[in-house]
Amino acid sequence: MKRTLLVIAVLVGLAGLLVHSADGAPTYIGADKCKMCHKLQHTSWLETKHAKATEVAKASTQWKFEAACLGCHATNKDEALAGVQCEACHGAGSDYKSIQVMKDRAKAVAAGLVLPTQDTCNGCHAGKEHHKQVKFDREVVHKHKV
Repeated sequence: MKRTLLVIAVLVGLAGLLVHSADGAPTYIGADKCKMCHKLQHTSWLETKHAKATEVAKASTQWKFEAACLGCHATNKDEALAGVQCEACHGAGSDYKSIQVMKDRAKAVAAGLVLPTQDTCNGCHAGKEHHKQVKFDREVVHKHKV
């Protein structure tokens, strides 16, 4: 029994270490993890251009797809988290994902949750080339209809 508890404690400790990158920065957890508590938002997001951003960029005949495109057309700048998922705008979620943190907005923000603003959108929607400028609208963004 003690040995089993020790093994479980070690595994839990190791899992805790894995939520951070080698430099200690928060890591991306992916939209499927966010979906566990935000089902409505996730379902709505699936129907948006953001959800399909990587596949749209790769299929474009107007623009040549290259790795640099993933800076705006994927969540973590590579294809591991394709599309513009929750964390592309809200920040890497490993430190604010727990229900104990998320139910307190101030704690969530202190733990790294980004509350999007016009500047967040401007990071990709700069109005240059094909990066259509958009006006930030909290209601539209909250419903994920962008």
